[in-house]
Amino acid sequence: MKLHSILPLFLVALPLAAQVSSSSSSSTPTETPRRVEAAGSAITLETSEALFDIAAGLNACGYDADLAHSLPVRTEIRREMDETLGSSAPARASRDALCTYVTSHKLNGALNLAQYVSLALYTTQPPELTAAVGEAEMPPDSLQVINVLPLLRTFSEQMDLHVLWIKHRPEYEALVNRVHDPLTKMILATNIYLRQPVSSYDGRRFVIFLEPLLSPSATNARIYGADQFVVTSPSTEDTPLDPGGVHMDEVRHSYLHYEIEPLVYARAASTERLLPLLKSVQEAPLEYIYKTDIVALVSECLIKAVEARTIDVGFPKPKKPVNVKSRQEIDRYNLDIIDYEKRAEIVRRGLVKTDMRQGWILVQYLYEKLTQMDSAGVSLKEDIGEMVYGMDVQHEVNVAKEIQFFAEGSHELVSRGRGPRAPQPKLTGLDLAEQKLFLRDAPAAQALAKAELEKDPKSGRAMYILARADLLQRDPESAVDHLHAVVSLSKDPHTVAWAHVYLGRLYDTLPDREQAVAEYKAALATPDAHTDTHTAAEDGLKKPFATPKIDPNAPAADDDKEPLDPTGKKQKESYQPTPR
Repeated sequence: MKLHSILPLFLVALPLAAQVSSSSSSSTPTETPRRVEAAGSAITLETSEALFDIAAGLNACGYDADLAHSLPVRTEIRREMDETLGSSAPARASRDALCTYVTSHKLNGALNLAQYVSLALYTTQPPELTAAVGEAEMPPDSLQVINVLPLLRTFSEQMDLHVLWIKHRPEYEALVNRVHDPLTKMILATNIYLRQPVSSYDGRRFVIFLEPLLSPSATNARIYGADQFVVTSPSTEDTPLDPGGVHMDEVRHSYLHYEIEPLVYARAASTERLLPLLKSVQEAPLEYIYKTDIVALVSECLIKAVEARTIDVGFPKPKKPVNVKSRQEIDRYNLDIIDYEKRAEIVRRGLVKTDMRQGWILVQYLYEKLTQMDSAGVSLKEDIGEMVYGMDVQHEVNVAKEIQFFAEGSHELVSRGRGPRAPQPKLTGLDLAEQKLFLRDAPAAQALAKAELEKDPKSGRAMYILARADLLQRDPESAVDHLHAVVSLSKDPHTVAWAHVYLGRLYDTLPDREQAVAEYKAALATPDAHTDTHTAAEDGLKKPFATPKIDPNAPAADDDKEPLDPTGKKQKESYQPTPR
């Protein structure tokens, strides 16, 4: 096979596998849904017996996180499980088999619980406790522990977990009732600020699951296709900051993602001009995704700007007097309001400054734009086009150059009042290889991928890195071999779909149009809901792919001035809101 040299511009980078999610949610188990907004069905507060069974199994296997702050029902259920284990040899045997599996699949930190939460969201209700969809549609992290389900079924049967579930249903219902009103208040207040209409069902869902057997300090948020899920556990502390015992600021942060991200991603194709901003955050203490995905960075900065505009400043706003008897009362109130706004603005600006030093370099700009939006009385949906895509990018790049970022691990890296943020782990293995590709260091990426293949010869992700490194080094023949291996080995549908798209483009350059069309059709047939793969495959069917023409007499590009394009105009799954 003889292939033309393929330019690095051919590449379309894929996010890390842990960041790729499936789209199917129609089978997601729900029980006792409570509508948060009377006029809509998009936002619900629920409990799940499948989630209960998985959480009970983890508790039986030594999951004691934040037990001291958990509600009494967690201690009571654990005590009742201990009684069953003490009197039943089959129950103990099922527990031991389950715990052996849990121990052998333990991950570090929050990732350990996260994989089981992802699995629970796509598990059918007892007694079946099976995957609700095919493996290709399961969240990637859940596949790491999917084989726990047969062991969990046996454990559930031997422990009579359904009996415990029924017994404690009143307590779970009481939790739903306890959280419902403060959650509704938060949702409505957020919608009022964004000037969003009452949420009606538009094909997306925002679902909050309550599970008191989990740690109250761990709020798990998931985005699967068009749906967003939050799994949280109420604590014993019912305070203004945590009404209902739930970390409402964390739930609100997830809800802002639900409302704001579609507005940004719907315009993802227009973000190429913003790519120079990514160079400005390479030394910031941010997670990898925000250093390589401009849409993710812009979305998070906008969310943080909204949070800064609406933060509880710590002191009450003066109330307008009623039954006014004198002009002096109105004058005093106006002076109090002016004083309040001055003090409140100091608090808000302090938060903006902290966000900027954490690496969220657009928060200050977006905060100013939101202030103007508030004064104009327009909605975010109406203003976001000019706000985001009308910015002076070079000016913001210059602003970012003057920011002194916090050092990684600094106590200043806080998460909205929840204590010190854990330092981001140093990239290793394939994560480091992805970064090397981002920096166009193909040899380093290849070395890391090959090292991974020595440990796991069936690593589809390592093969995919090798294929993209081949393309960077203008070795399309090797790229074809590696891409075919990706199709055979990878369990991630998004990766497989892109492998087919790459193969189609490579065959177009031969030219072998018939084989190229077959690859584009294979990409569309892959169960992947991301619009970037669909768009690329459909474009390939419409006309053959052609590499950009390069003028050999043109001066070499200045790498420092060339904007980074780590995603190759990649679009994360976008959602265009229905016009209202």
